[in-house]
Amino acid sequence: MSCDNPTDCVERDPAAEDAKTERVVLAFLLEEHPTQLTIPEVSRALNAHPGGFSDDDAVERAIRELDGAGLLSCRGGCAVPTRAALYLARLWGD
Repeated sequence: MSCDNPTDCVERDPAAEDAKTERVVLAFLLEEHPTQLTIPEVSRALNAHPGGFSDDDAVERAIRELDGAGLLSCRGGCAVPTRAALYLARLWGD
């Protein structure tokens, strides 16, 4: 079956998109370490058009998931990589 609008034909995989955002956020914060950035600063740095709710929400979800997994620590409004994340980055040769 043909599709009139190709963008409507592509099925979105929200879990894959969330995982990609988590990888981007973690890689960015590892690269910026030891600089401490607030969540809005991370969002502004990663989004081409800051202020979009869905993009900001995706970054906040990623930070929340990475914090829950023990790879980020969010204290005082700043998101920083944990010792475990830094160790893993060293193992991967980041």
